[in-house]
Amino acid sequence: MVFIPSGALVVGTPPDFYPRLADEEVPGEQVIVGGFYIDVFPYPNEEGAIPLTNVTAPDAKQLCADRGKRLCGELEWERACKGPDQRPYEYGDRYRDDACGTGTPPQLRPSGLRVGCRSDFGVRDLHGIAFEWTSSPFRRGTTGDLVAARGGNGTSGELVGRCANAVGRAPDAAAASIGFRCCAGALGAPEVELSVRHPRKLEARDRLDSALVAELTKTLPDEARASLLRHGAIEADRQWTWWPAGNDELTIMSFCAGTGRRALCGVLVARVVLGKAKALTWADGGTWQPMLHAENDPRDIWLLGGDDPGAFRRRMTYQWGHVSAGKREKRPVNLKEERGAPKRGGPR
Repeated sequence: MVFIPSGALVVGTPPDFYPRLADEEVPGEQVIVGGFYIDVFPYPNEEGAIPLTNVTAPDAKQLCADRGKRLCGELEWERACKGPDQRPYEYGDRYRDDACGTGTPPQLRPSGLRVGCRSDFGVRDLHGIAFEWTSSPFRRGTTGDLVAARGGNGTSGELVGRCANAVGRAPDAAAASIGFRCCAGALGAPEVELSVRHPRKLEARDRLDSALVAELTKTLPDEARASLLRHGAIEADRQWTWWPAGNDELTIMSFCAGTGRRALCGVLVARVVLGKAKALTWADGGTWQPMLHAENDPRDIWLLGGDDPGAFRRRMTYQWGHVSAGKREKRPVNLKEERGAPKRGGPR
């Protein structure tokens, strides 16, 4: 085993980091975790051994107790993974699929094969093999008796391979993809209790917020700003609030410059935290004033725009805290929709 000294843990993922699951992770709050011991490898904690899986959470608890140990709390597990420098991955600040063999479905292999899959505390194979039971309940706005499991593997390696990633599983769910490791010493870490707010909607604001206009204007990407200025003075036109995922409120603002055929408009998607905005993406809407249309899936919305060739739309997709804008697609003009939208330029 290795000893993890008492110290600070930045729990979860701060709002301005990517990837992030806002409805499952604490937004980077600091707690103090007491000192404890943790097994270097998954149970049976032997280099070269195949980790034991297909055990329930109670069975894992008993197997640890038989060795005079206990299951780790999930925040103890996270501290052992992040190390003293709060790294998002046990091996560093950037994702590498070769370090722990992540990016594939969970599969068993002997412990210790991936020499680079170790945290700065010396704990190994926290990812890349099986998920690991913890002693902590999984409380992320969920109902039912779920237990938090950490580590593991999955095809979305950049997401699953983070120290902050957790999944909730029924305690009696024995599976080939779930094992465990043991800890020892007094449990000195709090439990995660995350309240999840999820309106799941796109909402147009009645008026512009002048403070947000100033803040978002400052965060326009350089290329977007230069393009707009070539057409005239930059003006904010509309504002929306978008909830693509629980606990992640985004602000969308449309900007235009110029009039008529010389107009250029687009939308900026940003995350505003404590009054400071971070631009996530910019998408031009042509010469027409942009409109937005929500899909059934709150993670997708359509930017409706147009120019001299005609009307078009662009899908804007949210994934793990990031937003991307797709290419232009032709769309039929909805006359009722167009009559209700003031334009810089439009169909002629």
